Amino acid sequence: MNMNNPLLDKFEAPFETAPFNQIKTEHFLPAIQKSIELAKDEVKAIKASPLPTFENTIEALDRAGEKLGVIAGIFFNLNSAETNEEIQKLAREISPLLTEHSNDILLDKELFERVEQVHSQKEQLNLSPEQETLLSKTYKSFVRNGANLNEEDSQKLRKIDQELAQLSLKFGEHVLAETNRYVRFVENESEVEGLPESIKEAAAQTAEEKGKAGQWAFTLDYPSYVPALTYLKNRELRKELFIAYNTKSSKGDELDNKSVIKDILQLRYERAKLLGYQSHAYFVLEERMAKTPKEVLEFLENLLEKAKPKAKEDVSEVAAFAKKLDGIERLERWDFAYYSEMLKKEKYELDDELLRPYFQLEKVVDGVFQTAGKLYGIQFTPNKDIPVYHSDVTAYEVKNRDGKHLAVFYADFFPRAGKRNGAWMTSYKGQYQLEGKDHRPHVSIVCNFTKPTKTKPSLLTFNEVTTLFHEFGHALHGMLAKSNYSSLSGTSVYWDFVELPSQIFENWCYEKECLDLFAVHFETGEKIPQELIDRIKKAANFQQGYQTVRQISFGLLDMAYHHQDPSKIEDIASFEKHVMEKTDLLPKVPNTLMSTAFSHIFQGGYSAGYYSYKWAEVLDADAFELFLEKGVFDPETAESFAKNILSSGGTEHPSKLYQRFRGREPKPDALLKRAGLI
Repeated sequence: MNMNNPLLDKFEAPFETAPFNQIKTEHFLPAIQKSIELAKDEVKAIKASPLPTFENTIEALDRAGEKLGVIAGIFFNLNSAETNEEIQKLAREISPLLTEHSNDILLDKELFERVEQVHSQKEQLNLSPEQETLLSKTYKSFVRNGANLNEEDSQKLRKIDQELAQLSLKFGEHVLAETNRYVRFVENESEVEGLPESIKEAAAQTAEEKGKAGQWAFTLDYPSYVPALTYLKNRELRKELFIAYNTKSSKGDELDNKSVIKDILQLRYERAKLLGYQSHAYFVLEERMAKTPKEVLEFLENLLEKAKPKAKEDVSEVAAFAKKLDGIERLERWDFAYYSEMLKKEKYELDDELLRPYFQLEKVVDGVFQTAGKLYGIQFTPNKDIPVYHSDVTAYEVKNRDGKHLAVFYADFFPRAGKRNGAWMTSYKGQYQLEGKDHRPHVSIVCNFTKPTKTKPSLLTFNEVTTLFHEFGHALHGMLAKSNYSSLSGTSVYWDFVELPSQIFENWCYEKECLDLFAVHFETGEKIPQELIDRIKKAANFQQGYQTVRQISFGLLDMAYHHQDPSKIEDIASFEKHVMEKTDLLPKVPNTLMSTAFSHIFQGGYSAGYYSYKWAEVLDADAFELFLEKGVFDPETAESFAKNILSSGGTEHPSKLYQRFRGREPKPDALLKRAGLI
């Protein structure tokens, strides 16, 4: 199609994967512009076809703009995992084009009339459950995006959407820039006392990379920041790092996000009102398992009531321990992880450093693959012919039980300057079926794990092991997809259902049968001893009350921001303080702010949806009970989970899919029991 732009040619690399080895940044804008034109032609053709039918309107719309979706997916995935100033600048240019194109479709009266016509005949059309879901989803997406608005309001909506797209980019850029610009060098070895050897070596390596050989360096990347707070004996240094981390984008300078947040909230609220909803939360929750803000708040408050007494006990226990050990009169936020870890060590004879040698990254990855193999019969083979976007990335071909191609899987594990913090799963190409051909997905997981050093391989903390299993659970949802339509495939499900496949997969990390597949000492090759596994299981509920309240506090803050008129929020800091008061368990630290780096809700897709982590935990604890009853690798249970949950994607309402797997509604008691809260 276009000799000079690999994005516009047919992708030829194995399995039609993205030609990362040929793509240059300057290819993106012309490719996006051209594929928008092609998508517009496809929409024109739909409007020109005769009498509207399910096939020529609803199905055709689902297929339209496929090329554009793939190119935009590649671009925005790179903007998260391998960005630079040039890409960020381009994102600010491309984002409005995509928003405008999406609005051109959803605000097209003629197109909506066709959709409405098919929707009004749905009872007579004899559709399959999946087709019914697609019809309903298509109709709702028009209505929920302004198809019924008059011309003046349509224009208002377009303007709001453009501004929102820019603001969320700006929010993320600020957080990344803040993370990248902070580095704390330490010259004196006595200042890094308490740090395990492997972390100390990594800090020395970071300092060397930054031109300060012979020193130690701490950054705000997770693999540097979290161990520093957990192990550094130097209380002042912990305090300094804590404050740097918790004042990200809140210092009143050019990277401050306070006004960005206010603008985002105001625009989301105006958008919801324009579409006839009381608040952004009402708008979002209409398409969730928890249907209203009332239901979410009741769910969170109910959990809080059960967890808070336990959380207070957790904090008191750590405070008493800190006082006994070091005479600490007032336990501060930068003390909690440090004394908590020491207490865990004393209570369970267990700490991350004891476990780390058993969790060499390559072996854990292999263990994840073997676990998926035992459950779902899939196999992973590295394929060097598949182009990747960075030398840290490994690409795999995934095959099913019969050796048939199932998916492409990319894994990207280490922090770098162009990558945002955290861990996520994403996809470069969704699964769908067309003209008898099953188009298989290209799925990726991106993490920020402890890097190898000169003397040691990458050794993960147990927390990093569960993170890897979590993201891989999302990846399985993508890889095992079996839908006809890409918009209902894989992780295209209700947002408060999307965490079930990821969270349930974490449970295997606590099971001996699973750990035996990969947990071997990187030097001696001995398997993780049974008594260590017992201690991991015993320690699984350590500080569960505290952790639960912490998650609830984020969910409540998210709902508070999105379930009211934000013009009443005069000051982000005092608003956050007020909302967090009832979940605060430790003294507030002046000038620290969580909201200004709360990327989940202001940059990612979790606005009015952060509660879904806890919601899905209820589902995952309840679902995993069945595996525990039947055996964690029971083939029948695994097949049922694959068929009803993983492969079904969003083809039917999640409650139906869940009941089909479990034989009943979920019971919240399983979660409370697992967390030791009842």
